[in-house]
Formats: sequence, C-alpha cells, structure tokens
Amino acid sequence: MLAGWLGRGAWGVLKGGRRAWGGPAPPCRSGLLPPRCRPFPPLLLPGPGRCAQGASADRDGRGPEPRRAPAQTAFNLYENPWTIPNFLSLARIGLAPVLGYLIIEEDFNVALGVFALAGITDLLDGFIARNWANQKSALGSALDPLADKILISILYVSLTCADLIPVPLTYMIISRDIVLIAAVFYIRYRTLSPPRTLSRYFNPCYATARLKPTFISKVNTAVQLILVAASLAAPVFNYVDSIYLQILWCITAFTTTASAYSYYHYGRKTVQVIKSLQRD
Repeated sequence: MLAGWLGRGAWGVLKGGRRAWGGPAPPCRSGLLPPRCRPFPPLLLPGPGRCAQGASADRDGRGPEPRRAPAQTAFNLYENPWTIPNFLSLARIGLAPVLGYLIIEEDFNVALGVFALAGITDLLDGFIARNWANQKSALGSALDPLADKILISILYVSLTCADLIPVPLTYMIISRDIVLIAAVFYIRYRTLSPPRTLSRYFNPCYATARLKPTFISKVNTAVQLILVAASLAAPVFNYVDSIYLQILWCITAFTTTASAYSYYHYGRKTVQVIKSLQRD
C-alpha cells in the first residue's frame, strides 16, 4: 500500500514536471479542482485550449501569461444636445424675427440694441464650447452656423426692404445660404445610419457629422455682420449715403463669393463623419 502511494506520488511529480517543461496541461475533472483549475475572477479570460482560468505559467516557463481584455463593443454616439451653447444659438434664432420686425417698423435704435444682444450670444456660445469640453457637441457644430445664416438672411431681407442694402447683394447672400442649408440637410441624410426614419433624422441626440467652416467663411460671416451693424447704425447717426458703406457692400460681395467657392472646392474637408461604431 505504501509502495502504491509512493508510485502515485512519483507519477504526479512527473506530470507536474511535464507541465513546467512545456507539456500539455491535464484535463480538469469534476469534483474538487486543483488550484490551477479553480475559477478566476470574471474580468480575466482563460487562454484558448486551457482549462485553467487562473494565472498559469506559459509554455516557455517565463511566468504568468498576460491577459488580454475583451474587445469593447463600440458605443452608439447618442449625445446630450441640451448644452448652453446650443441654447444660445436657439436664442439667436429666436431674436432674428424680432430684429426683422423692428427694422421694417424703422425702430433702428431698439434694433441696434437687440442686434448687439444677438452678437453677444454668438460670442458666448463659441467661447463656452471652446473652453468646456462637455459643452461641445456635433449638433452645435451645425446649429451655430445655421443660427448665423438665419439671422443674417432675415436681417439682409429686412434691411433691403428698408432701402439700406442693395437688392443684388441680398440676393447673392440668400442664394448662398440656401445652398449651404440644403447641403447640411443632405449631409445629415447621408451620414444617418439605417433605418433612416423621420424621428431619427430630426432627433438632435443622434450625432452623425461635425461641420468645419472654412477660414474665408468665418471672415465672410464677420464682414456680413459688420455690414449689418453699420447699416443699422446709419439712420441713427445719419450716414446712410456714405461712400464707406458702398465700399463695404463691395467687400461683402467679394467675401460671399469667395466663401461659396471655398465650400465648393474644399467641401469634403469641411465635413467630419462620426462613426457610430468604434472598436479598440
């Protein structure tokens, strides 16, 4: 009996030696498991072909094998659209018809003050989005320029009705903005993953693309707003027929044309499509 016990012990040592020297691991049996076969915490995965889930020596005897974390399934980009910059952009859109009404009623003093308030919201939303990462959103990258275009379009139509801006210039600006707004809706449709339903299309929480305006477009927006401010102030400070206003008309026409061409030439570079699935 003692000889049998010693024989089984020697055979166990030999099998353990095979394990340390690179031999295959013995299969796990039901019942009481040896330490190498006991379950490991669920965050660590067993190697292929191994019954042991704990840290075991590798085939070269160099220590525990590194455990690879499971590939994380990507997330669907469902973002919070209710940020302060987005509220400021919506406020700017809401101020646009108020400004148009004041201009048509020739209440230029109040209109100039409301326009200054709209300009402050434009500065604030850009400042907040640049300095607080949790306030930046894909919706904001489209909503901010859209608010500017709606505001500028209503202002130019109103100022043209008040004979403060020439009709050809307003026609040029409105035509460009209509084309750009249509392009934004088309990009939204193309980048939205199936199923393309109306509820998902108009859901601001689904982020699909970020828009990057060109440099000349930013310059053009600034020039257009300067012309609006100068035209609003003209009847207040009595310089409606100033030659400087006419020069500003020409500069605005040039930057508007250059901006439209920049979007035509660099169109693909101004859109960054957001992948809805990302893998490690």
